[in-house]
Amino acid sequence: MNTSKDKLSRYMDAGFPILMYNTYDEPNAIYTLASLDDSRTVIQWSEIGMVVNQSDANDITLDSMLQLLVSTGVEDLNSSIVILKDIRHHISNPKVIGLLKYIAQLVTTGSVEECTLVLLGENIELPVELEPFVTIIDEDAIKPNEIALCIEQFCNEQDIPVDNILKGKLVNAFRGLSKYEIENILALSYADDGEITSNDLELVLEQKKQIVKKSGVLEMIALDETMNDIGGLEVLKEWIQNKAKIYKDIDAAKAFGVDMPKGVLIAGIPGCGKSLSAKATAKLFNTPLLRLDMGRIMGKYVGESEQNMRKAIKIAEDISPCVLWIDEIEKAFSGVSGGSSTGDITNRLLGSFLTWLQEKKSQVFVIMTANDVNKLPAELIRKGRLDEVFFVEFPNNREREQIFKIHLEKRRPTDLANIDLSKIVSKTDGYSGADIEGVVKDAIELAFTSERNVVTTEDIIKSIDNTHSLKVIMSKSIDDMIKMYKEKKFKNASK
Repeated sequence: MNTSKDKLSRYMDAGFPILMYNTYDEPNAIYTLASLDDSRTVIQWSEIGMVVNQSDANDITLDSMLQLLVSTGVEDLNSSIVILKDIRHHISNPKVIGLLKYIAQLVTTGSVEECTLVLLGENIELPVELEPFVTIIDEDAIKPNEIALCIEQFCNEQDIPVDNILKGKLVNAFRGLSKYEIENILALSYADDGEITSNDLELVLEQKKQIVKKSGVLEMIALDETMNDIGGLEVLKEWIQNKAKIYKDIDAAKAFGVDMPKGVLIAGIPGCGKSLSAKATAKLFNTPLLRLDMGRIMGKYVGESEQNMRKAIKIAEDISPCVLWIDEIEKAFSGVSGGSSTGDITNRLLGSFLTWLQEKKSQVFVIMTANDVNKLPAELIRKGRLDEVFFVEFPNNREREQIFKIHLEKRRPTDLANIDLSKIVSKTDGYSGADIEGVVKDAIELAFTSERNVVTTEDIIKSIDNTHSLKVIMSKSIDDMIKMYKEKKFKNASK
């Protein structure tokens, strides 16, 4: 086994001096730590003071408590677990840093035996002076069978029925939440109407949105678009639909020998469906879509960027199954191999991200979108890291007709039959999907402000004439981009 409890036990037995245990569930964490070795004295500190083996709290500051422990020789430290809570605002105190280092050195030199310091919290920012002495352990996400047991216990206590189909939906929805959060949502659902139903799944989604929002590096995107909103890109859509079959029946797929899908890079011309494809994929997979903001990942303190990346990955894995979307990824990793300190940070971030991507077993489907892959390191886009690399270019005649239909049906379905699609398609060679959407919106606005009841072909042509396509604006760079994608043998997203 390699659970967080197993790791805590191994590191304590091996004499690791300081463990940082990332958890939101302090009571359960303290119970787990105390149960690992009942021969050790459990010393706890929090803002309310020091507690030794469940005694009354002794009002004392953190630095004073640490000073007290070292001033008595080693007697109070031998055979102990020192659990430090509420430490986030104290960890940067120079005196606290010095005392923690001193105790860690006593442990590593054997001057103190069977002593482990545990920093309890979530994503505590470590001072660089303590990094050599600290080992980080993330609390395991609650397992599906444990979630099911939690639901059953609650429903039995309240004497309310829950069928296996609903229980299965709740188990899947509750993934990524702590036991405490699950119990709170069940209690809220029951308080609303005295029962637990599929309508309560919305409460779970709201709680997950809160977790993602509080992370500061991820955003949960609303899913309104479907594959039917994408004009063209038939090869990409078919590929995604096949991956969806695997995701929706992952146990059977794995039993058959199918590997867990890793993800895809969709590169190419701006405004041609990359972002839309990410949103439609999550909708098709019936999973949350998490957008990773690489700008927020980059921190200003030493180690902060790596910590933010670990946080983002952990949240995605806890919430899985989900789609993790990294937009314009070339902006994040364009500094790789540079000699600056920023380049060093980017290299470390890339290394940790690639390792996770290569080894991940969770149902986190990664979608990376990029405009310019020339700025991306080659190791990021090679086979094995991802399942496939696609490129999108300007829509062809058939695809442009589909895109016009999609946007006209969405806004003016009654006018569509009177529009000469072949005529407007012939005038929009080199227009992106975003260009076409803009043309339709402008034409509708023109008809409205002209106080007419219908949108005509002439309205759309006038809008086309007033729109400079991306191909005209960026002709040379677009041609070079398409040539490069073909040279690299990226798969064309269109037929």
